[in-house]
Amino acid sequence: MKLSVVIPVYNSQDTIQELIKRLQVALSEITFEIVLVNDGSSDNSEKICTKLTKLYDNVYFISLRKNFGEFNAVICGLNWSKGDYCVMIDDDFQNPPEEILKMIHKAESGGFDVVYTYYTKKEHSRYRNLGSRLVNWLTSYLLNKPKELYLSSFKLIRQEVVQEIIKYKGPYPYIDGLIFRLTRNIGTVQVTHEKRESGISNYTSRKLISLFLNILFCYSALPIRLFMPIGLGLFGLGFLLLLFLTGQWVIGPDPKGWQVVTASIIFIGGIQCTLLSVLGEYIGKSFMDQSGQPQYVIKYNSRES
Repeated sequence: MKLSVVIPVYNSQDTIQELIKRLQVALSEITFEIVLVNDGSSDNSEKICTKLTKLYDNVYFISLRKNFGEFNAVICGLNWSKGDYCVMIDDDFQNPPEEILKMIHKAESGGFDVVYTYYTKKEHSRYRNLGSRLVNWLTSYLLNKPKELYLSSFKLIRQEVVQEIIKYKGPYPYIDGLIFRLTRNIGTVQVTHEKRESGISNYTSRKLISLFLNILFCYSALPIRLFMPIGLGLFGLGFLLLLFLTGQWVIGPDPKGWQVVTASIIFIGGIQCTLLSVLGEYIGKSFMDQSGQPQYVIKYNSRES
């Protein structure tokens, strides 16, 4: 099997059937499979995907019991992929299926473990582009990602790397974060980016904040390490302030007691609240990781039926 195409499906009843047709034509010269993962869609996506498994021998369908999130759906699909390469593609036609062969050629000619795509012109909304820039900036500092590398959701991963990615069993998978834990042998290829054909983007502010926090607290220790220089700086500032107040008490005029007490309470209370919030994030993530919360729960799997 040359290629596995993993597609997270969410409320895609108007696009998924046509996407499968285009994939069948675009990839006709190679052996491939399509793994559809329904991430708790509220429309007729599940019925349509089930129908597609009967129309095409190389289409497999997994339906999750609820909405677990895009990355969880993708890692579920990766667990069931068999191709030498795996490509993740969105279900909204913004990533043309015809560009996949270009990605395979890039991986084979350069011997890359991962191939990311980048766009001549992005057709996302301003809000989506702003969120993408924020995530790329964050990953550049936390994951040591090259600043010029755009982390597109439309990417290709070699099967050997996929097998390492799926060893992660935590409830908060971030595919790009896992990639940078495993390899730096990464290539890029330019592709076209098309406008969304129907529906609205599922990229909400809530999901952006959730992704931001997952990257910040699940894939880097930098936030908590930042408190070392901050703590040392505040300790030095506090020491100098105590020296100043002591000198004022000796020389005069004496500082008012309520001013010193109030300022100290606010100062120390702010530090404690900030530290507790950061530690709470780490402890909460660790608790959820150890609590056995699954990445996903399969409702139906056409491979096993």
